Amino acid sequence: MVKVDQKTGLPAIPRSLPIDVRTAGLPVAIADLGEDATFRFLEFFTANIRNKNTRSAYARAVWKFFDSCPLALHDITSVHIAAYVEKLGEEYAPPTVKQHLAALRMLFDFLIIGQIMPTNPAHAVRGPKHVVKKGKTPILVKDEIKQLFDSIDATTSVGLRDRAMIATLFYTFGRVSAVVGLNREDVYTQRRKTWLRFREKGGKVHEAPCHHLLDEYLLDYLEHSPISGFTEPKSPLFCSIARGRGGDFTGRRLLRGEAYKMVRRRLRQADIDTVAGNHMFRASGITIYLENGGQVEHAQQMAGHESPRTTKLYDRRNDIISLDEVEKIII
Repeated sequence: MVKVDQKTGLPAIPRSLPIDVRTAGLPVAIADLGEDATFRFLEFFTANIRNKNTRSAYARAVWKFFDSCPLALHDITSVHIAAYVEKLGEEYAPPTVKQHLAALRMLFDFLIIGQIMPTNPAHAVRGPKHVVKKGKTPILVKDEIKQLFDSIDATTSVGLRDRAMIATLFYTFGRVSAVVGLNREDVYTQRRKTWLRFREKGGKVHEAPCHHLLDEYLLDYLEHSPISGFTEPKSPLFCSIARGRGGDFTGRRLLRGEAYKMVRRRLRQADIDTVAGNHMFRASGITIYLENGGQVEHAQQMAGHESPRTTKLYDRRNDIISLDEVEKIII
C-alpha cells in the first residue's frame, strides 16, 4: 500500500531521485510501461488533483487496486474491474466502493488522454447503488454541547485552545480541514464584529461572522495562551502542543488526526457517550440552528454548501421526532 505525505496528500516517493529510479515505488503495471507511463501516472496525482485529501484517498484506492490485480495494464478489462468492485463490497460500505471506482475511472481516463492506454475498462462497470436522504453523522443535543463546553478547563492554555477550536467547528459549521487551516491573518474585524476566513475545498474562500460566544472564546485564546507570541500573519491559529515539555505550543499546525483525538478526549472527559468526531459539530450546529427557526437556505450559505440537498443531510430534527414517537409504545 502506498504511503501518502500527510501535508501534501501526494504519494510519498522521493522527488530528488530520477524518474526511472522512482518507479520502484510504483505499481508494477505502470513501471513496466516505461518512463512515459510513469510520468503520466505521477502527473495524475500531482498536476491533475489539487485537493490533498482527494489525492490521499485516490492514491490509496489506486494502489489497493494494483496490489490486488497482478495483470499488465493493457490486459485489464471491465470484467476484472467488476470482480474487484464485488470484492470491495465485501469489505467496504457502498460510498467507499464508489469512491474507489471513481478513482480508477479518473486515472484510466487520464492515461488515455496521455496515450498510455487505448480504452477505459472501468467505464462500463456500475458501482453499488447508494441512496442517502439523511446523513449518518452523530450529533449532540443542546444540553450536551453546553455540558462539553462547561467541562473544559479554560484556565489552561490547552483548554483555551480546545474550547476555541470546538466552538469554531460548532458555531461556523466549519469543516475540520478548513478550521485547522486557519492562520492568524484569517481572524479579522469587520463592522465591529470578528470574522473568520476559511479556505474550503476547490480553492473557495468562505468568510463568516463569529457568534458572540465564539468571539469570546477566540479572544481569550488569542490573549491568554502562548499563541499570543506567534504574531506572523501566516502562523497557524490552532497549534499542536509538545509532549514532555510542560504543554508548550510548538508553532506547528494542528493536524486533522490530532484534532480528532482531542475531540474524543474532551467527549470522554465530559462523560458524553456519543461516539463521534470533528464532523459531528457541523451536523450538530446545523440541526440546532434549524431547530431554533433558522432557514435551510441560510444554513446552506453558512456551511458553504453548493446545494441545499447537501445541507438537508445534516438536518437531524426528524431523529428527535422519531424518538418521541417510539416512546408512545406503552404497555
